[in-house]
Amino acid sequence: MDRKAHWEQFYAAKGERDVSWFQAEPALSLELIQAASSARGRVIDVGGGASVLVDRLLDLGFGHVAVLDISRAALEKARVRLGKRADAVRWIEADVTAVEDVGEFDVWHDRAVFHFLTEPGDRRRYVELARCSIPPGGHLIIATFATEGPPRCSGLEVCRYDARSLAAALGDAFALAREAAEAQVTPWGSTQAFFYVVFRRQPV
Repeated sequence: MDRKAHWEQFYAAKGERDVSWFQAEPALSLELIQAASSARGRVIDVGGGASVLVDRLLDLGFGHVAVLDISRAALEKARVRLGKRADAVRWIEADVTAVEDVGEFDVWHDRAVFHFLTEPGDRRRYVELARCSIPPGGHLIIATFATEGPPRCSGLEVCRYDARSLAAALGDAFALAREAAEAQVTPWGSTQAFFYVVFRRQPV
């Protein structure tokens, strides 16, 4: 099964609250995004799927928000939930390792996509798209499983990271600005260790 087919099948079978990464309030993501874009700049949520992060960004007055996900089913769940407010969001159905251009954003946010990219070529294409999409001075926020986190998720192997390994994966175009840990409690009560890193896009 290819990547898109996997996630379409996954989201077709799951409710919004039935995924391990579900958060009723994505507090840490919102804190990091607001700190990186106090002027309510352009934000893209990569792998945002059915997450309520987009709802909260609209609540906070962000006027230029995009959500990218490989799964049409995931994006449709978010659109339905938002109702008329969905028209204020740019929805991008695409594989982040295959799409050539998504536009320019002051903040690129990714919670739990990058760690699914186990092939070096996929990681290179992801980093190149981020480099082209974020202007110098903009920010890249990535949350992955921490080094002590689970080795698999949703039936797939993942790569686990700390600040050093993420910085190495992203290269010289991004400089480490901040890091934070989060203990994600799943809907069924288990705990997963997430690691958040904020990088500033460098003028290279």
